[in-house]
Amino acid sequence: MKTHHYRMQMRWTGNQGTGTSNYRAYSRDHEYYFPGKAGPIPGSSDPSFRGDPARYNPEELLLASLSSCHMLWFLHFCSVEGVVVLEYDDAPIGEMAEAKNGSGRFTSVTLHPRVRVAEAKMQEKLDALHHRAHEYCFIANSVNFPVLHEGTSSA
Repeated sequence: MKTHHYRMQMRWTGNQGTGTSNYRAYSRDHEYYFPGKAGPIPGSSDPSFRGDPARYNPEELLLASLSSCHMLWFLHFCSVEGVVVLEYDDAPIGEMAEAKNGSGRFTSVTLHPRVRVAEAKMQEKLDALHHRAHEYCFIANSVNFPVLHEGTSSA
């Protein structure tokens, strides 16, 4: 089995002068840096947890990772199977349950890919290719909650 390594850096930028002296004394702002790539990506917590709504939060980035991974595998399998994809977009929805103690976890994510293909007959293969992409998606295979897909297509 091949092993791949991924690196990034994250820096908290939310010290407003007194550090974490109390719950309201600091910002949840931080930045993500990836070697050799433009950046930084501005991060924060979800606004429900005192985060900046203009910045990306970890929950959104998890959705983005699942959606991107599925799409990349799907496009790969389409190219192998002779299905010409002209457009692809997705609007994933994640559900997270928060416990009484403040902890939480995702309970599901549903991808909603919309695909436009070159010919109507190609649509027949799309559901099977979505299932195959799901089986191969590195991110979906790494999470402990269901990742579903409800795709639509047109020619």
